[in-house]
Amino acid sequence: MRRIAAMATMAVGTLTLVGALAAPASAVPDPVGTVDCLAQAAGDVTSLIDPASPGLPAEVPGTACLAP
Repeated sequence: MRRIAAMATMAVGTLTLVGALAAPASAVPDPVGTVDCLAQAAGDVTSLIDPASPGLPAEVPGTACLAP
């Protein structure tokens, strides 16, 4: 019984250590870069209509600026 408790304690300790050393999974976008990208994308309003396929909506300008 002691061996199972010792193994469980070691496993929990190892997982805790790995969790503490892991890098965070959150990405922080650069606000200055986002504003610059949005300012440049504002001039791309003409790309809203794709002449090659007028029935399908094109990508909204500035959408790519929001991804980190």
